Amino acid sequence: MIETFCAEETFAAGRRIGETAKPGMVLSLVGELGAGKTVFTQGLAKGLGIEEPVSSPTFTILKVYGEGRLPLYHFDVYRIGDIEEMDEIGYEDYFYGAGVCLIEWANLIEEILPENICRVTIEKDPERGFDYRRIIAEGLEMQQI
Repeated sequence: MIETFCAEETFAAGRRIGETAKPGMVLSLVGELGAGKTVFTQGLAKGLGIEEPVSSPTFTILKVYGEGRLPLYHFDVYRIGDIEEMDEIGYEDYFYGAGVCLIEWANLIEEILPENICRVTIEKDPERGFDYRRIIAEGLEMQQI
């Protein structure tokens, strides 16, 4: 677990994971609205060497960033109505591809996630401050964070 107290620290946590990410890595990213998932993802992209702006693909479901050390396949499945929509996208090409796959709201498609994924949960705690975040990463060596 890592605690962050501002958006810059949440970004830095993502960046450190991106710097050590390996081809085929799949990250499940879960947190309530406003938890910092996009900031974390922007940091991850920076760690992969991606310079273009990164935003959440809420309405497109998938954005591919191919200009870094490894490609980033960024899913936001919040608006998936039926798991068959993932088949239409060809999700397996990305989940089992040569890049890094990050899936926001991955808990909504649990049944199709690969076995060996890193589960990242971002939690807010208003009692600790507006910008406080608790980032829990399971399936990832903690020294990477």
